[in-house]
Amino acid sequence: VQLQASGGGLVQAGGSLRLACVAFGDIFSNWHIGWFRQAPGQERELVAVISWRNSKKQYADSVKGRFAISRDNAKNTVYLQMNGLKPEDTAVYYCTTRRLPVATPFSFFEPEYNDWGQGTLVTVSS
Repeated sequence: VQLQASGGGLVQAGGSLRLACVAFGDIFSNWHIGWFRQAPGQERELVAVISWRNSKKQYADSVKGRFAISRDNAKNTVYLQMNGLKPEDTAVYYCTTRRLPVATPFSFFEPEYNDWGQGTLVTVSS
């Protein structure tokens, strides 16, 4: 599966952006689709993940109440709506798949994820 992320840009603090991740190839129902981010000098961290089967979601504490992940199965696309952006949200955002044969609890552990998009840069100015 190839993933293409888009929607990043420069926004002022308090603003909003919507990222999109289009998957080229088959996504199977047990898979999870996640958004990670990596700020300069920091490790990559998962901010949100969604089940392709039933849209169950989980968020990092740092983005709860501000970010919303959703999916459009017909378009093979996952979105990340980001509201109330803060300068500390500045990072390159990556979408990724976690290929699973059966229904499985969510994971925030990066090595468990498989396919990666190229990343899209989000810059939040203060």
